[in-house]
Amino acid sequence: MNPYFAEFLGTLVLILMGDGVCACTSLDKSKGKGAGWTVVTLAWGFAVMCGVFIAGPYSGAHLNPAVTLAFALTGSFAWSSVPGYVIAQLLGGFAGAALVWAFYKDHYDATEDPDTKLGTFCTMPAIPNKWRNFFCEFVGTWVLCFCILMFTTKENTPVVGMGDLGAIPVTLLIMSIGMSLGGATGYAINPARDLPPRIAHAILPMKSPKRDSGWGYSWIPVAGPLAGAAFAAICFILIF
Repeated sequence: MNPYFAEFLGTLVLILMGDGVCACTSLDKSKGKGAGWTVVTLAWGFAVMCGVFIAGPYSGAHLNPAVTLAFALTGSFAWSSVPGYVIAQLLGGFAGAALVWAFYKDHYDATEDPDTKLGTFCTMPAIPNKWRNFFCEFVGTWVLCFCILMFTTKENTPVVGMGDLGAIPVTLLIMSIGMSLGGATGYAINPARDLPPRIAHAILPMKSPKRDSGWGYSWIPVAGPLAGAAFAAICFILIF
């Protein structure tokens, strides 16, 4: 499989399953409505696992521009491939969100709260405070990228070590970040998880009421993760 297509397809499935659980647990008349945060965090972890199994053998399964940036900064990924990976991830994120919209269209039409509809596409903060929200996304993505980089070290990949188990460590990591650090901003920790679905919310037709797409906040789930990834790479370089 072409690595760019692998990134597209893996990210598509990631967002289909991830935004899918947000829709399932929050939209009116969904059988999963009210299932709660534990279900959401578990499902996002499994969504990442599915994406990694799809793309891993062909692209390394970054599925996240922040992860791609971290690998490039540490010298383990070619800068020439960064634009293609990022574009593929963004397109996959949009396609996955569009599929969620098509799948749950009747439930979007049955849902009266416009904030709930937006929340199935992208993140918004529990308490708006832009610089603290930025800090939360920065820290969450630092944890994500630094741990992923640590998974790649030789100390974590002897014979049968955690690094040899492929998608499993990252799956558990995503679940842990969601359960521990997700309450403030909804833990985007991935520009491709937030920006393309936000664009999908803006342009896809939806029965009224439909609110704006939260563009005043939209820079935070992009800039915060990229800054956190860069800092994770710096920390990794300083240690090794």
